[in-house]
Amino acid sequence: MKLLMKLFRDMKQSIGQFIAFVLVIAVGAFFYTGLVTYSDNLSAYSKAYFKEHNLSDLNVYYSQMSVEDVTRLSQIDGIRKIEGRYTLEAKQAAEDVKATIKIHSIPDNNEINTPKMIEGSIPTHKNEILVDSHYAEEHQYHVGDVFSLRVDDKDMTFTISGLIENVEYAKKNETQDHKAYGFAYIAEEAISDIADGFYYNELMIDAVDGYDVNKIGQSIEEQTRSLPYLNQISKERSFNYAQITQTIHNNKLMSMVIPLVLFLIEAVILFLTMSRIIDSQRNQVGIMKALGVNNRSIMLHYMGYPVLAGIIGSILGYDIAAFVFIPMVTTSLGNSYSLPDITFSLSLFSIIPPILFSSAFGILSCYLSGRAILKERAAQAMRPKPPKKMKKIFIERIPGIWRQLPYSYKIILRNIFLNKQKAIASSVGVVVSTVLLITAFGTQTALLKVANQTEEVYGYDLRVDYAQGTSSDKVQLPSGITDHYELSTFPVEFIKGDNQENATLVVTEQNNNLIHFFDDNDQQISLANNGVLVPKSYADKYHITEGDTIELKFTAPEMNNTSVEMKVLDISTQYSNPSFYSTAEYIQSFGIEFDPTSLLVKTGSSSDLVSTRSFFEQDQRVEAIADRNDLRELAEYMLKQNNFVFIMFIICAVTLSFGAIYTISSINIYERSRELATLKVLGYQKNRINRLIFSENLILTAFAVIVALPISGYVYGIVVKALSSSHQQIPDQLNMIVMLISVVLAFLLTVLSSMLLRRKVERVDMIGALKGVE
Repeated sequence: MKLLMKLFRDMKQSIGQFIAFVLVIAVGAFFYTGLVTYSDNLSAYSKAYFKEHNLSDLNVYYSQMSVEDVTRLSQIDGIRKIEGRYTLEAKQAAEDVKATIKIHSIPDNNEINTPKMIEGSIPTHKNEILVDSHYAEEHQYHVGDVFSLRVDDKDMTFTISGLIENVEYAKKNETQDHKAYGFAYIAEEAISDIADGFYYNELMIDAVDGYDVNKIGQSIEEQTRSLPYLNQISKERSFNYAQITQTIHNNKLMSMVIPLVLFLIEAVILFLTMSRIIDSQRNQVGIMKALGVNNRSIMLHYMGYPVLAGIIGSILGYDIAAFVFIPMVTTSLGNSYSLPDITFSLSLFSIIPPILFSSAFGILSCYLSGRAILKERAAQAMRPKPPKKMKKIFIERIPGIWRQLPYSYKIILRNIFLNKQKAIASSVGVVVSTVLLITAFGTQTALLKVANQTEEVYGYDLRVDYAQGTSSDKVQLPSGITDHYELSTFPVEFIKGDNQENATLVVTEQNNNLIHFFDDNDQQISLANNGVLVPKSYADKYHITEGDTIELKFTAPEMNNTSVEMKVLDISTQYSNPSFYSTAEYIQSFGIEFDPTSLLVKTGSSSDLVSTRSFFEQDQRVEAIADRNDLRELAEYMLKQNNFVFIMFIICAVTLSFGAIYTISSINIYERSRELATLKVLGYQKNRINRLIFSENLILTAFAVIVALPISGYVYGIVVKALSSSHQQIPDQLNMIVMLISVVLAFLLTVLSSMLLRRKVERVDMIGALKGVE
């Protein structure tokens, strides 16, 4: 009981140190509980949501097919369920926005891509419609309202029977724009009025578990050669599924990498701190031994300090995650995806690893530090450590320099160089903190660079995508266009040994100057007719270099799984949506036809841009139009969606840094209490003593920063490598400005901790510190 009271008294006497200690642990617990909960809940919810509403494994598109054709295809091996539907695109003018609505018919006995009802009911008459609930909210639509659409050149009116969300639109578009994009479902009875006849143009296929979807696609293509076949997209290649699975993948990596880094930093700080606390209380250990307290009780007494700090810090981090991290991440996810009723709740079990981790390292440091002292006799432990044999430091051997140094600087230099182990231990915390700051700011800067590259790469004013089966090379262009180029996008499979990954090959004209390519040094590179540009994300993962040969297999059904071996022309840095790029002439050398489906347009002025966009909007063959504002909005969206995570990471890095510097500096003052008391007796003023400690801390910080700079580059590279994948590249070069900001912040934190420790210096008991042990 008395030892417990001593533990609380020690905490009270150094409450600032204990609080800093708790904050260090709370930071690690905060990120661990938050990220693990976010990752696990999102993954579990997505799997359950896709399964409950039966997301289609394969979508096949035709110009037209009958009910009998659908029934016939249902007999193909591997198909558990097949449903036909009619799909079209409609327009709706609302305020200053021209909205695009994707409309599907709902099959009878719908079992694939089933809607999640938010309000109302499924359409039962041909004049009823189910509307995207998010789109309805943006435009103030309610159940029972009239919903007017323009389909081709016809105006059509429906009554809203219900509001829904759908598993196939969990990710609607890159910016999740609910105002300009929506989806809706109509009864099959309405197909005849819209299409001038009853037929389907899309198949939804639910495959037998474990069956190869590509084989099903090939079988369907073979059996429908007489039909006007357009295209097919597997679940894995669909925008919706690919985006959410990529998010889950990245979150899992972050939930492992970031907490691991924080826990390792926390472990270093805990180890150093507890080691020096016990070493500084050797006389108290001697007193306890003299009073008859056994070694086991003394050891458990000191182990109680990190265990108590670990429990309090972990609970604090858990609570902050519950009230800050989870609400923010829920809001962010709601802006990124449409996942109805998803909730994030922290599991009580998630608090256990931070407690165990922090307690384990604290206990280990107590054991390693205390076992040597506990072996000493009580009288020996109560005596101060015998002073070390004084030696001249290197600079003392240069009389010309040493004599001219002020006495204060002589004290600082002798203290640092005669106590190298303590100086190094004090610097380690600053080194670790500086590395963490550079990594945090570097990651945020990398995110900014990813967003900014979008506008640097694309120099066009408009990108016009034509509907399936339509070629852009037969389009009459309006006046006002100063430059234009065609391109086509092929779904491919990258093959490297036993590894296979879905990818995209973009084919365009060699002189296309509306798309810019950059190498790893931000130098512009160009397309050529003798090779393919490979994304750096693939090159890094599969060790591809310029001049190598890679294999790409065309996966579109009409390409009959054609595989080609292409020469690597160069490695291209592409941070978002990395794709392989080739010229039309090079792809044609393999016997593959270049049939452009998109058009990049550059206009002469803003008025030309308005008229050109209006021209393409009136073209029924145009499926989508994107301009530079869309690119800018995409970049801003990327920053907005990820900013809060890295802002919290930076705040936590600052907190962790301050906690480390304050804790280690506090212990340093305690250990030097006898020296500080001596200076007071000799007539040193408080300001001079504070300046002495302040200067020493700055010197140690400067040394730590020099050591931290090369280490931070290595650590940042590990973090970037862990967060990157073949489908996502993150810049792996640190910016000098980032490093400068981090260094300045490290010094500011040192200054702040020194200012807060002034009172601790002033409260040094001169008589108590100078009394010797008889």
